[in-house]
Amino acid sequence: MRFFDSHCHLFMDPLGRDPGAAVAAAREAGVVRMLVPAVDTASWDAIRALSGLPGIHAAYGLHPWDAAAGLDVSLLRDTLAGGGAVAVGEIGLDSKADGSPMVLQERVFTEQLELALEMGLPVVLHCRGAFDAMLSMLSDPPFRGRLHGVVHAFSRGIELARRFLDLGYLLSFGGAVTRPGAHSAREAAAFVPADRFLLETDAPSIGLDGVEPGDTGPAHVVRVAAAMASIRGVPLAEIAGSSWLAACGLFGIDPGDGSPDA
Repeated sequence: MRFFDSHCHLFMDPLGRDPGAAVAAAREAGVVRMLVPAVDTASWDAIRALSGLPGIHAAYGLHPWDAAAGLDVSLLRDTLAGGGAVAVGEIGLDSKADGSPMVLQERVFTEQLELALEMGLPVVLHCRGAFDAMLSMLSDPPFRGRLHGVVHAFSRGIELARRFLDLGYLLSFGGAVTRPGAHSAREAAAFVPADRFLLETDAPSIGLDGVEPGDTGPAHVVRVAAAMASIRGVPLAEIAGSSWLAACGLFGIDPGDGSPDA
C-alpha cells in the first residue's frame, strides 16, 4: 500500500531539525508522497531546500496569520513557477488570527485565488471560524466552477462538508478522525464520497488520539487512514488507494509513480 500525506510542514521544528529522518520514517511506513505547504514567505526558501528529498511536493502561499504583512504577488508567481509547485497554499481565512484583520485576509486570499486561477493550480485552503465568508468568496463568478482544491484538516460536520463538495472542492481529514469523541469530523468522514477525500497529518501542528502535537510526523498518516477505514467500514487498502488517486489527481502527479524506491 502507498499513502500520500497531503499536508505536512517538514520545515517546522521539531521535524525541521532533521526532515530527512522524518521522510525516511514515513517511507518506511509506506507514506511515499508528501505535500509540504508554505505558511509565510520565509518558509518558501525552506521548502525549496526540501525538494531534493524523495517524494516531496511543494505548495507556496501566504497563510492568513501573516496576511497583515502583505503579499508580493509577483514574487509568489515567480516562486510558484520556479519552485516546482503543485498547489497554492496554504491560504485562507482565520477569524482567530491575531494581528490580521479580516479585511486584509480577504484581500490576500483573493489575490492568491486569482493567481491560482491564472497559473492553473489547485488551492490548499485553511479556514477557522470564517466558513461562510470563504464559501461566499469561492462562490463568486470569477472562481466558481473554475478553481479546484482541498479544504485541509476538515473537522466539521456533514452540512458544511456538503457545501464545499457542492462547489467541487475535496476534503482532507487528519488527526481529528482518530479521536472517538470527534463526532462531527467522523460523521463527515463517513459521508464524503470515496473519490473526494485526502489524508493528512498537518505534522507537527496537529496531534492524534494518544499523540500530542509536536510528536506527529508524516508517518502518522497511516493511523489516519486506519481510522477512516474503521469509520467507513472498508479495508485499509481501499482507503489508501482512493486517497492516493484523489491526491495525485488534484495535484497533477502521476499516480503510477510512487514506489518506496522511487
